[in-house]
Amino acid sequence: MAQASFEQVYHGFHAATMDATDLTHSNGYGIIEDAAIAVAKGNIVWIGKAIELPVHSAPTSHLGGGWVTPGLIDCHTHLVFGGDRATEYEMRLQGASYEDIAKAGGGIVSTVTDTRKSSEAELFASAKKRLSALMSDGVTCVEVKSGYGLDLATETKMLTVARQLGNDLPVTVRTTCLAAHALPPEYKGQADAYINLVCERILPSIAQAGLADAVDGFCEGIAFSVEQIERVFQTAQALGLPVKLHAEQLSDLGGSGLAAKYNALSSDHLEYLSDADAVAMAKAGTVAVILPGAFFCLKETKLPPIARLRELGVAMAVASDANPGSAPVLSLRLMMSMACTLFGLTPLEALQGVTIHGAKALGLGDSHGQLKQGFAADFVCWDINKPAELCYWLGGQLVKHRAVAGEMT
Repeated sequence: MAQASFEQVYHGFHAATMDATDLTHSNGYGIIEDAAIAVAKGNIVWIGKAIELPVHSAPTSHLGGGWVTPGLIDCHTHLVFGGDRATEYEMRLQGASYEDIAKAGGGIVSTVTDTRKSSEAELFASAKKRLSALMSDGVTCVEVKSGYGLDLATETKMLTVARQLGNDLPVTVRTTCLAAHALPPEYKGQADAYINLVCERILPSIAQAGLADAVDGFCEGIAFSVEQIERVFQTAQALGLPVKLHAEQLSDLGGSGLAAKYNALSSDHLEYLSDADAVAMAKAGTVAVILPGAFFCLKETKLPPIARLRELGVAMAVASDANPGSAPVLSLRLMMSMACTLFGLTPLEALQGVTIHGAKALGLGDSHGQLKQGFAADFVCWDINKPAELCYWLGGQLVKHRAVAGEMT
């Protein structure tokens, strides 16, 4: 009998495959009890019940029980930055709003100053600590945005560091150019002129250097208008880069409708999302990225329209939004719990949000976020008795084993 050409086999666990087809009829989790995974060339080449494993001679590892899920995907972070904003955190606790702090010269602009002053080595060292914390909590794929440079040199520096993180650590990193994040101090009162710089110099240079997998913007009263963001999207489209958007976090400007118009991978935050824009997102297949960390830290009260998004069939991802100002978050699993408690997601929806839907939000829906033949062999073995425990426990070390491209890390 011919033997299967596996490089490594893992068994001794139950699996929640998150397979979109859910052939196991397990209410979306795609459960396989007493499962095994076979790996070759960094991908899953076989998955099923261990008793049905084909004959092979590959090395075999018993994972010691527990549950295996796809590696968690954090599809919205700002991990690379200089300095911190703990002082602003104290100000907010004393009553200052996010907008008050931004208008007083704090907020994003203060991080811009610190990031411009930091070397690549300094940015790498600080970002590595933050990313390592996310990885220890089960993250195997992460998006990293720029947006604290707001000039060509620093945006390039940030994205170079983000690429280096992916090269040096056992994690998949997707990079996003967020040059249209805020108005730099040297362009005060000249928003259109700054958008000219973004569209005519920054984005073309970043694209030519191959440093970005997508382009993002901040469509908000304290940032940029729909018309200005549309120019950014048109430039990204001409450069062959997909788009994403920060939208409807503080008000309804119609940014998500614009994102849908350009078939954006995702529109993120969405507390003030209108019904018309939700419908547009559903038609375009744009993922709604839910960010409970920023909602919590900013003491927001306006909830995203979760029930309507669910009714429309809009894929909902959950992410950390890890950043120095509004979401100093280092646990994606905690965000899963907050998405359930604060926003009303089910544990299944939260897990889908950091696996299958998180992958879609990064344009990786055909390769990541599911335990499935042909997909990346990125998975985590958890010390739990049922998948819902990933949302149930607040904190704690639940990761038993973590694998990226089939290799234990």
